[in-house]
Amino acid sequence: MTVALMWEAKAAPGRGAELLAWARSQPLPYAPLRQDLLRAPEDRVLIITWWPAPYQTDPPELPDPPAHLTTRPVHRWRFEAVE
Repeated sequence: MTVALMWEAKAAPGRGAELLAWARSQPLPYAPLRQDLLRAPEDRVLIITWWPAPYQTDPPELPDPPAHLTTRPVHRWRFEAVE
């Protein structure tokens, strides 16, 4: 089974490039199977990380960005692959 973690933040007005740069620079303690960095309208940044065993039960989470870069708390979701 593989676990996917989704992390999404919305940038404060005029801070989209800074939030994207911050997200791009965040290290993880272990390398995921895959990591996708995406952006969306309204300066939203989305990171999806894919984790195999043994990290399925406690995969590393990305931290919250500095408060001045965002307009609201980060949203996080966890999914398990079914196929």
